[in-house]
Amino acid sequence: MPERQPIPGVKNLVAVASGKGGVGKTTVAVNLALALSKLGHKVGLIDADVYGPNVPIMLGTNQEPLATADRHIIPVEVSGLKMISMGLLNPGDKPMIWRGPMLHGVITQFLRSVEWGELDYLIIDLPPGTGDVQLTLIQTVAISGAVVVTTPSTVALADVRKAIEMFRQVNVEVMGVVENMSTFACPHCGKPVDIFGHGEGAKTARAYGVPILGEIEIDPRIRIGGDTGKPVATLGEEAAAARSLYGVTRAVVARLDELGSSTLGPSVQID
Repeated sequence: MPERQPIPGVKNLVAVASGKGGVGKTTVAVNLALALSKLGHKVGLIDADVYGPNVPIMLGTNQEPLATADRHIIPVEVSGLKMISMGLLNPGDKPMIWRGPMLHGVITQFLRSVEWGELDYLIIDLPPGTGDVQLTLIQTVAISGAVVVTTPSTVALADVRKAIEMFRQVNVEVMGVVENMSTFACPHCGKPVDIFGHGEGAKTARAYGVPILGEIEIDPRIRIGGDTGKPVATLGEEAAAARSLYGVTRAVVARLDELGSSTLGPSVQID
């Protein structure tokens, strides 16, 4: 199998993954991309969750991407990001009922046929789990590293272990774990309430020798930002609701620097 190739012009390719749905993976991916842009970087975002493409909702856009004469795709520009999503190509409530080969085709197009230009970071929001889209991505392109998102609950952590093992089996560096919905500050007394538990993501990361990139609290402003198309990262690093997300972002940048910011990885054969 030929060596996985980087995307021309893209310095760092970061996959955001989760073992299961409902842990806030897309929220982390969108705010990570926006925070990187706010910190002065050129950033792109691929919504590779073709069955649940929620990135356009979170960024408040339904603009359709344009095509060039040679059938390349021009990504939509929103909030300083270049973005592509199946949600822009298949708007509305019609479900995507696709098998593996069709998924392979669309993910390959998003990687190879979109005119990304020069980017410091290209963030990929993967679907939850360890299925066809993840394997297509890993086979097709050289990934700088993966960020695994979880909540502290035992059920979520069981699936995190599978996600970490998947990336390790195919020689993709797991840059670290983000524990989302980590704790909740009571609005009345200010004391932390561990609704889903707390710190279990860090324990799992340590057990696998993987860094913990940060903990993101349960904050209604984070949820409202995503629901209204105005994610909290757009408010800047000093906004109270965005501080932990910027902390995660800076940890990702530091890890990439530590890993040498290389998008070239060893080739792997996947049966």
